[in-house]
Amino acid sequence: MSDILTTTDDVNRTPDAEQSAPVDSETPWALTMRQLARDKVAVTCASVLAFFFLIAIFAPVIAPYDPFMANPEHSLAPPSAAHPFGADLIGRDILSRVLYGARLSLFIGFVSVAISSAVGILLGLVAGFYGKFADTLIMRFIDMLMAFPGILLALTVVALLGPGLTNVMIAVGIGGVANYARLVRGSVLSVREQPYIQAIRAVGAGDLRIIFQHILPNALPPVLVLVSMSYGWALLSAAGLSFLGLGAEPPTVEWGSMLNDARSLLRAAPWTAVFPGLSIMCVVLASNLLGESLRDALDPTQRMR
Repeated sequence: MSDILTTTDDVNRTPDAEQSAPVDSETPWALTMRQLARDKVAVTCASVLAFFFLIAIFAPVIAPYDPFMANPEHSLAPPSAAHPFGADLIGRDILSRVLYGARLSLFIGFVSVAISSAVGILLGLVAGFYGKFADTLIMRFIDMLMAFPGILLALTVVALLGPGLTNVMIAVGIGGVANYARLVRGSVLSVREQPYIQAIRAVGAGDLRIIFQHILPNALPPVLVLVSMSYGWALLSAAGLSFLGLGAEPPTVEWGSMLNDARSLLRAAPWTAVFPGLSIMCVVLASNLLGESLRDALDPTQRMR
């Protein structure tokens, strides 16, 4: 009899217990942002990237000199109060050139990643969703791209298209397509056979609706990690091509071309190469570390720790 009363009491208390139980209403993206906010490395890297984007936007306001103005009297002037980063061979202020160079260098990286991600995601979606002949054809093309190191592939594309900033962005973008295509294809293959996808198809949903409303959102988290990590690679590759004389042409200000101008002055005036080189290093390092932090934040097993 006491067991029956106990059971009855438990049943009666169940609704109250359920009502009082805390409900976690946070979405996965909210959990991810909260995890990133607690990650000191992620916050630091995001701050560094935000700093460089801000100086790129406000370069005309904060630059102390005209980056194109030559002053032979200050040729190879070392860092000082007048020129905090020193001056180059023809007396141009390096600080001003670094600030203006950030605008073009960051923009090149952004456009290159946009090209590689857009093309790679589209190819990965088609290959993974339709399979068979489409998958074979696309993945053999991707295998051909991956047979070349990224920078060598970019050099090949620039050699075919010719030097210039537009061609550099296209070349670097093509160099990153393979990584996106393989990543998205793998995500699509793991999702397309899920029961809910079959149910959506059964009610008459078209291929485009299934792909862009139900499959693509599941592939976005790893793509965001790759975007963060590949941004640094894209910027570094574009700077390398400009250093080789295949990208920005004088008088355009870009970090890679600044290093090209400074390569013969490394002993006489090392500051001409140090500051644009440090700028590239900071952006690439911050981008890579932020990508690693984002990967950990998107991993549910990491959030449980």
